[in-house]
This record gives sequence, C-alpha cells and structure tokens, in this order.
Amino acid sequence: MKKSDNCCVSAALATATCALLGTGPHGAVQAQEEHAWEFDSALLYYGEDKGRVQDISLNVLARRNFLDDKVLSLGLAVDTLTGSTPLGATPLDGPQTVTSPSGKKTYSMPPNEIPLDPSFLDTRVAFTASWEQPFARLNTLNAGISFSDEYDYTHAGVNLTLSRDFNKRNTTASLGLSAARDDWSPVGGTPDPLSPMLDVGDLSNRGPDDSKDIFDVVLGVTQVFSRNLVGQLNYSYSNSSGYLNDPYKILSVVDPVTGDPIPPTPPSGIEGPSHIYLFEGRPDDRTKHSLYGKLKYYLSGKVLDVSYRYMTDDWEIDSHTLDARLRFPLSDRSYLEPHLRYYTQTHADFYRVSLVNGEPLPQYASADYRLGEFDAITAGIKYGWQSRSGHDLSVRLEYYMQDGDAPAEQIVGRQADQDLYPDLDAIIFQFSYSFGL
Repeated sequence: MKKSDNCCVSAALATATCALLGTGPHGAVQAQEEHAWEFDSALLYYGEDKGRVQDISLNVLARRNFLDDKVLSLGLAVDTLTGSTPLGATPLDGPQTVTSPSGKKTYSMPPNEIPLDPSFLDTRVAFTASWEQPFARLNTLNAGISFSDEYDYTHAGVNLTLSRDFNKRNTTASLGLSAARDDWSPVGGTPDPLSPMLDVGDLSNRGPDDSKDIFDVVLGVTQVFSRNLVGQLNYSYSNSSGYLNDPYKILSVVDPVTGDPIPPTPPSGIEGPSHIYLFEGRPDDRTKHSLYGKLKYYLSGKVLDVSYRYMTDDWEIDSHTLDARLRFPLSDRSYLEPHLRYYTQTHADFYRVSLVNGEPLPQYASADYRLGEFDAITAGIKYGWQSRSGHDLSVRLEYYMQDGDAPAEQIVGRQADQDLYPDLDAIIFQFSYSFGL
C-alpha cells in the first residue's frame, strides 16, 4: 500500500471512530485542523403521500476547535410541519365528524378513509450546545444541553459523556448520561385518559398542562480492529415517566357485531362528534433497552457502514433495525453512497384497533399507528462532492415505505372490509453543505 493510501486509511478510521462515538475528533486530529470554526448545514424535505405530514427543516451545527483539543459545538434546528395525521379512529362507509382539539369547532371526514386531523401545523425550534475537553491524557469529557420549543411542547435536557482510551488508543470505552423534562401544553388542555370526546364548547374532561421526565444511560465500546476496520457496541437504557399520552389521539367505540363506530344516543342536539370516540390512555411509565452494533470497513477508497439495533420495552414492543451504506469514490472530489434501511416492530400490548361497546374498558388503550405492528424500508442514494475551495456538498434522495397490519383478533365485523392500517410512502430529500472559517 502506498503512503498516500495509508494517509487515507488513517483519516477514514479517524472519521469513522468519531461518528461511532458521536463526538468530534480527538488529539492530533483536531490539532491539524486548518479552520478554527467548522460549519455543517442541511436543508431537509420529508413528504408523505395522500396529503399527510410534510416537513421542511434546516439544521446548522457549528464547531469551534481550540489548540488544546477543546471543542465547542452549537446546533440550531428549525422544523415546519404541515399536513394531516391519523387520529386513531377507524374508517366507516359513511362520513364522520369530530370535535377539533380546541373544542371550538368540528370537522368532517369522507367515507371509507382513515380519519385524519387536517389541522396539523407546527414549527419547532431546537438548540443544542456542548463542550468537549480531554483530561488526564487518555480521558475525554463532553457535557451538553438541549432545548426545543413547539406550539404545544417544550423540551429541556442535559447530557454528559465520559470516554477513555485503552490499548494504544485502539479501544475507547464510554459512558453517557442524559436527563430531560418535556412539558405538554396541548390545545384545549390534556384530556382525561379514555374519556369521551365532547361537544363543541365542552372541555369538562380536559385537565391542565402536564409533563414527562426522561433518563437515559448509554454504555459503549469502540474498537479499531485493523487499519481498515473499526467497530462499536452500545447498550442503552431509557426510562420515561409522567404524561406519555398523545393528547390528540382517539379510539372509536364500535358495535360488537358490525364493527361500525356507534353514534351517540340520544343525540345531544349540539354541534359535536358524529360517533363515540374516547381519548387514548397509555401507561405513565416506559422502560426501553437497546443493543446497537456497528462496523465500518475501508477498502481502496470505499467505506462500508453496517449497523444493527435491537430494542425492547415494557410495553411489549420489540424492534429490529438493519442499516447499510456503501460509499465509493467517483473521483478525487466526489462519491456516491447508496443506502438501505429495514425496520420492523411488534405492537404494544395495549394497542387497540377500536374499543367494543359493552365490554369493560381496559386500563390502557391506544390506536396510534406508531404503536402498531409494521415494517418499513428506506432506500436511497447520496451524492457528495468537494468544491475547489475545500467546501463539502452533498444531496440525498430516499424513498420510505411503511406497511402495517391490524391484529387479526381485534378486527370486528365489517372492519375486515376496511383498510385499518393503510400503507405509507414518503420522499426524503436533503441538501448538505459543510465549510470552515
């Protein structure tokens, strides 16, 4: 192997190790940086089919590298979401009407379609900051904060990561801790779990704002196996407690024979929902365990990146994620990177297609499709190049396909003729630009 190839391998492994650890480069790598400030920016579009969620987001990350190997990182993200999102109610061969989250009006949905909330509109602004510095020669400390704000949701968190190099810096062990408080202030207030959707102007089953606490622990080890291969293994523990409901999700109460949503009896005579809907109710505690493994292999300019994640929680959701990327050069200044990702999960133990009229209410229930059983594939390609001034640019185009299933034992009567978990397709486009000052 030529000397130039050795340099490329070393740079690739340094980059791979940093990506695996989720931190900036260490030691001599930083000391050789030409720019004190480095900027990574990305403009992303995500659009679901059938008029569902559309997202446009801008992300900017700025890093200040100091000569003593200290790094300051500042991040800013702005997301704008529009479109429609599933409410959780089942489709019907006739129109349905629901009360808006504010409780001030109603809106109707066409027959034989999954009921959607057409008022989905939000803007999120998020800020992150972190400080990294070495200490005691082989140790690195990274401390950070995060904050985000939406129309009805606020997040504030802190995180701390300690890493130590061993084995001539070929092995790095890390411990990460984070804690966060998320506050809900939903339109109209937080509905009582499994309480009915009421008529316009009636918010008697709505409560005050609520919150949840999140605590995460990540244990990781990164290993350089050779000058061509680096790997990582992580174990993650996460606990969320408090208000874990989605205040805008509902369930249909259906006839035990036909499976059709039941209209209120007798009609109230006031503008309101056309059928009986209950707000969802989830447990107030969730514990997740994850195991994550990743390998990066460098060969003659090509970089293969393969990862696998397994997650399980006490809501009985098990998920598997396989992700693969292959970057190969087109020239000294450009490359292509195909990407393929597969995800599958089981449904939560309290996931319900609907609630059957006359049966006792369960302790918990949700028809949120994100808690259901589904498979998803993301496939796409990224093209990157470097300008003559040394700036890095890339474009990424991907296609997302999701296919879910309603539990057969939960389907009642004519629900078998409806598409209870319709497929979801989405386009993802991203433009990225990195430069230094």
